[in-house]
Parts: sequence; C-alpha cells; structure tokens
Amino acid sequence: MKYFLLFSILFFNLLFANSSKDVLLLHSYHKGYAWTDDISKEIERNFKDHKDIELTTIYMDTKRIDNYSYLADLAKLYKKQFEGRVFDLIIVSDNTALDFMIKYHEFLFKDVPVLFCGINNFDKSLLDENNMKKFTSGVAEEVDLEKNFELISKLHPKLKDLLIINDTSITGYAIKRDLNPIIEKYKDKFKIEYTDNLEIGNLKQKVSALDTENSVILFVLLFKDTTGKYFTYKQSFAQVKEVSRVPIYGLWDFYLDNGIVGGLLTSAIAQGDAVSKMALEVLKGKDVSKIPILEKSPNVYMFDYKELEKFKIDVSKYVNNPIIINEPASMYKEHTKFFILAIIIILVLSIVVIVLKANIQRREKVELELSNRLEFDKVLLDTIPNPIYYKNIDGKFLGCNISFASLVSSSRDEIIGKTAFDFFPYNVASKNTQIDQELLTTFATSTSEFTFYTSSNEMKHIILNKAVYKNIDGTVGGIVCIMDDITERVQQKQFLIQQSKLAEMGDMIAAIAHQWNEPLVELSALVQDIQTSYLLNELKEMEVKDFVNDSMVQIKYMSKTLSDFRNFLKPSTKKKLFSISKSLSEINEIIGKQVFYSNIEMSFNYKNENEELLIYGYENEFKQVLLNLINNAKNKIVEKNIDFTKKPKIDINIKRTSNFNTIEIVDDGGRIDDKIINSIFEPYFTTKEDGTGIGLYMAKVIIEDKMRGTITAKNDGNNVIFTIKLPHKKA
Repeated sequence: MKYFLLFSILFFNLLFANSSKDVLLLHSYHKGYAWTDDISKEIERNFKDHKDIELTTIYMDTKRIDNYSYLADLAKLYKKQFEGRVFDLIIVSDNTALDFMIKYHEFLFKDVPVLFCGINNFDKSLLDENNMKKFTSGVAEEVDLEKNFELISKLHPKLKDLLIINDTSITGYAIKRDLNPIIEKYKDKFKIEYTDNLEIGNLKQKVSALDTENSVILFVLLFKDTTGKYFTYKQSFAQVKEVSRVPIYGLWDFYLDNGIVGGLLTSAIAQGDAVSKMALEVLKGKDVSKIPILEKSPNVYMFDYKELEKFKIDVSKYVNNPIIINEPASMYKEHTKFFILAIIIILVLSIVVIVLKANIQRREKVELELSNRLEFDKVLLDTIPNPIYYKNIDGKFLGCNISFASLVSSSRDEIIGKTAFDFFPYNVASKNTQIDQELLTTFATSTSEFTFYTSSNEMKHIILNKAVYKNIDGTVGGIVCIMDDITERVQQKQFLIQQSKLAEMGDMIAAIAHQWNEPLVELSALVQDIQTSYLLNELKEMEVKDFVNDSMVQIKYMSKTLSDFRNFLKPSTKKKLFSISKSLSEINEIIGKQVFYSNIEMSFNYKNENEELLIYGYENEFKQVLLNLINNAKNKIVEKNIDFTKKPKIDINIKRTSNFNTIEIVDDGGRIDDKIINSIFEPYFTTKEDGTGIGLYMAKVIIEDKMRGTITAKNDGNNVIFTIKLPHKKA
C-alpha cells in the first residue's frame, strides 16, 4: 500500500508537470510599437483562460538596429538565455523574426513547432530552407494596396495628386515592390509621387504645399528619415498630420484614431487572434504541418468618423458595413437607448420598491420578534435570583436585573450610567475595575470573591463571575457579570466550624483530664506524705523544699498542658511552612496518653528519616485534623471492645513525594462499611448516636479548601487508611 501511494504521488506530479505548456513569443520589433503590442495583447487574451500555458515574450528591436552581426549576437544570447528550457511552441511576429527563426531554428529550438504572423509578401518557398516546412504554419500579412488605390479613386473622383510616404525599412521595401505595378496602372488617372528619401523637415514642407482641393496622402510607414533620425509610429505621423490640410489614408489599423481617414486596413488584433487560435490547436496535440497557412490576410474596412466629417467624405456608397470609430449616435439611436434605459430604470426601481417593501415587512416582523425576545429576556433576567449586570468598556452600567438593583438598594434608572464606585466601597470597586481592565485585554473569564456591607449594614459575601461580551460587528461591548450570593453558605460554614470547635473542646477537656490525672495523683501523694511527716513530728526543712520542688514540677507540667491546648485551639492567621514532625509531636503530647491508657499502640513511621519534612499551610488547623482522625481511630477501637489476640495499633506513616508530603493514619479497628465510605466527609453524616457529623467534613474543608491538598479514606483488609496529601511549597 505504501509503495502504491508513493507511485500515485509521483505519477500525478509527473502528469501535472507534463500538462504545463511553455510558449515563446518572438517579436521583430520593440515593446511600445502599436502593431507589436496589439498582437501580444490578443495572444495573451486568448491564452488567459488556459492556466497551463506559460508565455515568454522577447523583442528583437529591429526597427532600431538590423544587421547581420546584431542578429548573430542575438542567436548566441538566446542560446545562452534559454539553455535548459524546452519550449512546446514558438510564435514569431513579422518578417525579421521569421527569417531569424528559419536561419537559427536548428541551432536554438530544434524540432520545436513554429507559428508566424504579420509576414509581408509571404512566399512558401521560404520554408524550404532548413527543412522548416514540416515545423511551420501561420498567418500572412497582406497589405491590399490595389483595393486601397481603388477606394481612394472612388472617394475622390477629382483627385489630381497622390503623395505616397514610405521609409526604407524591410517592410517599406517590400511594400515598394508591390506598389510599382499599381502605380503604373493608375499613373494616367492622377499624378502619383512616391517618397522615401526625404529629411522630416523637407517632407513636412512637401506635405504643407499640397493642393487642398484635389490632393490625398497615402501614409505607409515612416520610422527613419534620410538622416537616420528614428521616430515612433505616432511621432512621425503626428508631424505629417500637423502640417497636412488634405485627407490621409493608411494601411494599418494602429494609425486609426491618430488622424488617418481609414482604408482597407491590416489589423494586428486579427493577426494575433488568428495565430493564437492556431497555437491552441498545436498545444492540444495537433501536428503543426496539418494546419494550413492562412495566406489571405484578415483585412477590414475601417474609418474615423471625425476625419470623414472633416473632409466631407461619404463611404456608404462604396463600402458595405464598414467599421467606423468615433461615430456619434443618431437621434433615433439616442432615443432608443434612452427608451431602453428608461425601461431598465423603471424595472430596477420597481424591483427596488418591491424588495424594499418586502424588506420593511420583514424588518417589522423581525422588530416585533426582537421586541418579544427583549421582553422575554428582561423577564428571564428578573426571574433569575442571582444579581446580574452588564456595563460598557468605560465601566458604566448599561443594565441589570431586579436582584442586582435590590442588592445595591437602587432602581434600574438610578444604576444605568453610573460606575461601581457609586455603589460599593472604594477598595472593592477599585479591585473590580482592575479585573475588568485585565479581562478587556485578555478576553478571558474571571471568578473573584468580595465582602461588603449593604446600606442596611448587612454583611454580604459575593462571588463574581465575569466575561467580556462583543457587539454584533465584532467590537468589544463591555463586561457582563453574574453574582452568586454565598452569605448563607459562609455563615453555615462558620456555624459548622464553631460546632466543630465546641465538639473539640469536649475532647480537649477529656484530654486535659487524662493529662492532669497523673500529676494530680502525684500531688495528692506528696500532700499526704508531707501531712504524715508533720503529724509524726518528722518534718524537716529539706523535705519541705523537696515537697515544694516536686509540687512545682507537677504544677508546671499541668500549666504547660493548658498552654498547649490553648495554642492548639487558637486558629492560624496565615499560611506558613511548618514541620510535620513537630506537629505530630505536639499531637502526641495532647492525645498520646489517652491512646496509651486505651491499651493502643501508636507509632510514627518516617520514610525519610534524615529529612525534615515541611508543609505549607495552617499549622493549628492541620493539627486539628490529625487530632480528629487519631481520636476517631482510638474511639472506634475502644467502642468495638474486641478481644484482640494482639494489641490494637494506630500507625501514622509520613513520606515525601516530588510535589506532596503524604500522611497516612492506619488503624486495625475494622473496616468502614463500603456503602457509606464515600459519604463520611459529608456534613452532618455520622454513625454515632451522639455524633455531630462535622468532624470529618471540617477536616476535608481544612485540607482541600484552605490548604489545597487532598484527603481520602479506603479499606485495606481489616484496616482503614486515611491519606492526606499536602504541598510542601507555596502553590
């Protein structure tokens, strides 16, 4: 399968690569020459929809320079320029490019098909040279001189003088050869003067001197005068037109709209269109030798209306359906267009009215639905018990529900347009404004908590859930906030904490009783002993000192016990790093003797013996949790009153992991029922008749909510394991 996919990819890449066609367009002349540019534009237009054709265009510039060494150098340049490139087709325009291609085809583009256009005096025998016939086809450019002479003689029946202006370029010489027999034919009808050897100044003098009534000019070409001065086609014609007072006819369409009357014109656009259509056939796979050469040039009668009007020339009698440029619309056409335009405008306006009416009806329906939706949203917001408000990016309230208005003891109208500083204490409003600014930058959500007093001096504990909302155009609208009033939950939790403390005090009193039992017995014995010595008159000063010293030791121990319990009951004010071993040692001081007197073996097992393990959190609350868990384990063992074959145990295992310190309290006093083990941390859940059900709940609150740790319970055979995991660094 892998090789098949690889083969498929290579195949399609090759197929795609082969589908691309590379075409070279070689122009005889230069870019900017109208004839050349029109051919290029038409070829590019016909190739535009064929994305697989890559057209490369180069210019030989032989209007400016044309000699053997220059053409030989061009051949060497093209050999270097196109080394490594394989063309699918060569298109050449005008005679010089075709002659060049015939001579250097084998050297430059061996076996590549060639199409030509714009070739004057085309002779098929040219293609016999270098065996080019099987590689070549194209479109000949045939200037129809005789029909233009015929046209001029018909349009100007009183014509006396015809001035023919030409130059000595290759094209000019070719046309001169064709002109000779035609001049001979018409020399008896009117005087014909041919010129191609005048300096531009002399030529202008000759043109300006022509008889305005009975003279006509046939402008062929003029790119160089006898001094070698070079002109563009526009420059040379413009100078002649500037001094001419007689009609000027031409042979090419690029002079049209520059001042010639017109004629049967050779069209570069038609040449480009014909050769590009042939090119598409070749690129589709047709043998170029099977495409017949188009020897009859696609010439067209074309005239300039402005010049016809200027010289009062009517061509309609002699030419059917000519192309006339710059022709103004007739009155009928003007009215027809106006009528059509008016109908179109009326139809468009009618459609617009219908669309607008439908749009208005649709908008009215949408507005009604929107009004209903807004009313529904308003009722919905007011039904939600949570206070809700939304405000803009400047922090000003835009709206709220009844619950929020009630919270701040104001009406909606009084709230809208104001800020948090108008309803909340400065510190609360300032903190919330800072949160809003961060949200508008990050586009995140935020949950925060604050406490404040209402106008009736009632304390409120509030959780704020905020998010950024956007307008329909995508811009930021502001902040929306949903509040959660947790006052009752906070008060309930505080009540539970108080209950927990009261329950612990009972345990503390029992622990103090155990702690004081031994020193009180010792003090009782000392008092009795001192009394006996006194009655027997055996009391000595030394014995009194010993009695005082021994009594003070016991009293100090009892005082220290009270101090330890007082410190234990006092809540921690802030988180700090504290020692696990120190906390466990202090717990052992408080409850160790109770456990011992209950005939239970309690051991502390440190897995990291040489490392001081620290916890980040609240020290006294942590000791409260340990005391609760150990006390529960002790009571469970005592209550079961099992005749143990071995002494019951409570093991406290302490170890360090990468992110947590773990404390396990393991007792062998029997399993917790699997049905209730997942409920033991819930508030008020207890299996004891006189139990409060808040001890383990408070343990979970302290460990998980306040100290960001975890506490879990599980059965392991007959043992129960409570596991506490707490971070040993700031979270």
